[in-house]
Amino acid sequence: MKATAPKTLLTATAVLLAAAGLSACSGNNNNGGNASPSSSAGSSSSVASPAASESAPAASESPYKDKYDPPVTLTTVWGVDPALKFKNGESIENNVATKWALDTLGIKIDSLWSVTDSNNAFVTKVRLAMSSNQKLPDVITIGSGGDYDQLAQDLIDTGAFREVGSLFDEYANDKWKAAMELDPNVWNPYVRDGKKMGIPVLDYAYNHDYLLWIRQDWLDKLGLEGPKTMDDLEKIMDAFKNRNPDGLSPDKVTPLSIGFKTTMNTWMGDPSWVFGAYGTIPGQWNVGADGNLEWGSINSGAKQALEKLKDWRDKGYIPSEAALWDENKTAEPAVAGTAGIIPGPYWMSGWPLLDTAKNVPTAVWKPYAIPTGPDGKAGRHGTNFTSGVTLINKDFKYPEALFTYQNYLFDNLADPAAGSQWDVGVFKGYDYDLDANGNALYIDQIPGGEVNINRYWLVKDGARIPDAQMKALLNLADGKEATTRLEKEVKNNYGPETPAAAKVLLSQPDISFTDMFTGPATPTMQSKQDYLKKIELETFNQIIYGKKDSSAFDKFVSDWKSSGGDAMTQEVNEWYKTTK
Repeated sequence: MKATAPKTLLTATAVLLAAAGLSACSGNNNNGGNASPSSSAGSSSSVASPAASESAPAASESPYKDKYDPPVTLTTVWGVDPALKFKNGESIENNVATKWALDTLGIKIDSLWSVTDSNNAFVTKVRLAMSSNQKLPDVITIGSGGDYDQLAQDLIDTGAFREVGSLFDEYANDKWKAAMELDPNVWNPYVRDGKKMGIPVLDYAYNHDYLLWIRQDWLDKLGLEGPKTMDDLEKIMDAFKNRNPDGLSPDKVTPLSIGFKTTMNTWMGDPSWVFGAYGTIPGQWNVGADGNLEWGSINSGAKQALEKLKDWRDKGYIPSEAALWDENKTAEPAVAGTAGIIPGPYWMSGWPLLDTAKNVPTAVWKPYAIPTGPDGKAGRHGTNFTSGVTLINKDFKYPEALFTYQNYLFDNLADPAAGSQWDVGVFKGYDYDLDANGNALYIDQIPGGEVNINRYWLVKDGARIPDAQMKALLNLADGKEATTRLEKEVKNNYGPETPAAAKVLLSQPDISFTDMFTGPATPTMQSKQDYLKKIELETFNQIIYGKKDSSAFDKFVSDWKSSGGDAMTQEVNEWYKTTK
């Protein structure tokens, strides 16, 4: 299995680690007017300069505008985060961000409908609209993972949405294009017959790559060092349970808080890194020894990992009900102060681990690298640079308007320079405020409370440059004063240990393995994958809980292959050949 983080980003982070204080990306070239967005779209100017307007013949004038006058209308639909708060009588359809789009860009965002996105409500609502031939929106953004991925593919297959690659080439500005080029593979899931049918929604790099968060105060009281190997980890877990420095009885301690209710590979609290110690990552497609893609859960290393997890469960190192625990449940004993170790992303010192001190004021969490297995191997699931996709209706009269919107956000929101218009915050009274002396106020200091404005944008999270947050964190880890908005944001919101965690994470650049299949669902996936995942999770749980011995793994592999796995593997590798 080969590490698969994109080379462009690995190179960039290597440079960052070598040179302290490397600055974030500079802003765009602002030439004003309606020139090609690759060099000038999304400028801070909202009106074209008279000289530019007069010099261009009317017949060749671009439909792209920095601001549309009269305004253009763009329709969309919303799956509203259940945790999203509103203030000042606003809603997802009418709020400070929709008003900003109209006032600044001349884009009126009309909602066809919205639904609180709990229990898959958004996916259900979209599918109902599809099946009943309801009007589909001009622009729709779909999240990633699970049913969202399949929904995106099915929407593309309706034929209601247009090719977007030519639009992106013509209208996306340089900053957005450079961000997308950090990993060109992000387009792969949305390509049909060589045409790009959806615009990937970029996310921060390494956002869900794992390290271990360990109670440093417990290590110190026990006189123990952090783990380098899985054997070291076992000694620590045993000490946490049977010689607990806070005096907790063994039955009250969760040495390692993990869960695998629906998968062995998710965004927090899973055991995928245990499999990594034996040369595979479950629940995803990895590059095998022969250079072809293989499903990580059928690799022989998975059998060894399951035997190890069974041993840990028998010894009480992992929760007895781990098979019923999802990601959020694994955080509960960590926050309560009864867990000693939890695997997860670098940002966990801000949430949920910051709350541990409310229950145990002396608790201190520190980040540690992923330990190696018996053959010196280590592995964790890597993070793809996307969190969804945006589709554009083929009947939308003003598709360039989406690029006006996103270009502005990439220039002004994604990584604003110190002193720029959104350096302190975006919407006063929502994500920041100012005191009587002009000093910035954040989070609970904001009158009426903070609002997560990133959920207000037309496209999920507005605009993100994959390596921007990591650059900010490394700057802080190297002692740089927080001056840019991203630096201040991670310092104020992400917990005191986050910059150090970023350095720990990047100390193991070669152990992150991303899912190498990023294409559309194959025919066998559509018909067989749910069943294959079901028998996988059932077998893995039976082995961990001792209901079957580890030889059940061999039968599972045979059943998996004969029940569609081999056909799916062939289809995946036929796709993979087209990407080389």
